[in-house]
Amino acid sequence: MLCACIDIGSNTTRVLVADVRAGDLTARLNQRAFTLAGRDLRAGGSLSRSTIDQIAAVVGEQARAAERAGASSMRAVATAAIRGATNRDELLAAVRERAGVGVDVLDAEEEARLAFRGATATLEQRPTGPVAVVDVGGGSTEVAVGTLEGGVTWWASYAVGSGVLTDRHCAADPPDAASLAAMRAEAFDALGDLALPQPVQAVAVGGSAASMRRLVGDAIEPRAVARGLELVCGAPAAEVARASGLEEERIRLLPAGLVLLSACAAALGGSLQIGRGGLREGVCLELAAVH
Repeated sequence: MLCACIDIGSNTTRVLVADVRAGDLTARLNQRAFTLAGRDLRAGGSLSRSTIDQIAAVVGEQARAAERAGASSMRAVATAAIRGATNRDELLAAVRERAGVGVDVLDAEEEARLAFRGATATLEQRPTGPVAVVDVGGGSTEVAVGTLEGGVTWWASYAVGSGVLTDRHCAADPPDAASLAAMRAEAFDALGDLALPQPVQAVAVGGSAASMRRLVGDAIEPRAVARGLELVCGAPAAEVARASGLEEERIRLLPAGLVLLSACAAALGGSLQIGRGGLREGVCLELAAVH
């Protein structure tokens, strides 16, 4: 069946329409818009009227796109930025009124669980032991460990994300050495000593990880991170965006995203495989399972 997930995140609002058959998932529609709810929230603790209006409009457009694509079941979810907004009910009401869509605000545990399900279900080879899934978002980083058969057995959420570190430390374009050092120190302080079960495989999902694949390949490991940072910090974001084919806003967020991925990789044995699915895929798989 065709299932849809609209995901209101800290940096982007995205829609996925996927054909789910017997646990296999094929994407039919993938769209995103940079709505930057996290940046707005970090400026004052609540979402501005303009951000609320923008997100409601984007969700409406994405819901209509999902309907045109033939989605028979749809769920809209929101993650860290909306979880932390003091006026999140205003956003939920605006989305329902203008887009006709209800939004479920995920807690950190459900966010980690759904990302784990989507990541592990879309791996090219079925893992035979514990898997760790790292989801670096704009406002938080979730890590979940478990198995395909048993699901998540350990999880944690950390209040650091690519948007958080960018806003705190990256005033220059491109970031200078001092900015990178400050981001690295905060990331490794938060994530560098993860006390978690050691997996047989570690997978990275989220916007930073997906963009990393386009820049340097399928793995997050020290040389790839160094090469990625060299690319995204070697010129102003607009110039790097034109050369790479990525959005300028994503380039601005990538230095922080790469630093966070590097910290997680170090805690998990040195490298992460870049996954093909995450939270949205997890939502679509669960929608199909209950219909």
